[in-house]
Amino acid sequence: MSEPQPPIGRRPVPAHADEALEIGRNHFPSVWPDGERPTLHVHEFDIGYLVYPVFPPRAPDAGPRDPGGSHIAISKADGHVSALPNYSPEEAVEWYRRRFRQGT
Repeated sequence: MSEPQPPIGRRPVPAHADEALEIGRNHFPSVWPDGERPTLHVHEFDIGYLVYPVFPPRAPDAGPRDPGGSHIAISKADGHVSALPNYSPEEAVEWYRRRFRQGT
């Protein structure tokens, strides 16, 4: 039996970090083009959840990773998902607050 889907036009609003992680999984590949499997982390903050990948350490002789990527922020108010630049978690949260402040 499949999971019930929210009505069209409605987004799930995460109540805690585990729910935000499940929403975030839909926005990241399970395996990256180079075959690596990232671990997704969730950082809860006042107006949302930041979901971002963390990669295992690379061997010294391995080539550089693709510099692309992003973080995902999920609003606590309405479940809206936003792609953020690949900054440190603290910088990404500040970037989100400046651009997607609740009520603006």
